[in-house]
Amino acid sequence: MPRDPNIPAEFDVYTLVLLRWPPDQPSFTEDELDALQARHLAYRAELARQGVLVVNGPLIEQSDVSLRGLSIFRCGPQEAARLSDADPSVQAGRLTHEVMEWWVKADALAFPGTSSPVGDRRSMPDD
Repeated sequence: MPRDPNIPAEFDVYTLVLLRWPPDQPSFTEDELDALQARHLAYRAELARQGVLVVNGPLIEQSDVSLRGLSIFRCGPQEAARLSDADPSVQAGRLTHEVMEWWVKADALAFPGTSSPVGDRRSMPDD
């Protein structure tokens, strides 16, 4: 059977991390939340400086209000999960994370602020 022409020949595969509020998150005072958010942002900024975090930011006006942020990492899913586990907001129970691969048509996305490729180039396996 010939390959479906709507399926790209090549994909760029990115590691995505979704941050969300857990249903059972602990209570924090405003001062605690401010300090925790500062540590969370500093941690993410350091990952970006190291080059492992390509882009990230909050999600606004989403249909699922528990979804709080999205990140694209320059590493595999296991490493992204390990790094996300070390996030101060995850360690404090304020956030949880979901890690996944996102397959996008090759060259469909660009990250001009980066000096090296972000995703892995792959082909869709034949069924």
